[in-house]
Amino acid sequence: MAKASKREHVWLQCKECDGLNYRTNVNTKAGIPEGLKEGLKKFCKTERRHTMHKIKRK
Repeated sequence: MAKASKREHVWLQCKECDGLNYRTNVNTKAGIPEGLKEGLKKFCKTERRHTMHKIKRK
C-alpha cells in the first residue's frame, strides 16, 4: 500500500473576478508559506492583467 502524501492540492483564486486560475500543491506538514497566505500576483486571463490571487481549498 502506498504512503499517504504530505502534499495537498490548492487552487489560486483571483481576488477581483473570483476565477480559479491556477492549481498548485503545498506541503501540509510544514504549513503554508507566508507568501501564499498573503497572496501572489499572478496573471488572470479573464482580467487580462496581473492581479492578486489567494489560496482556495476544495
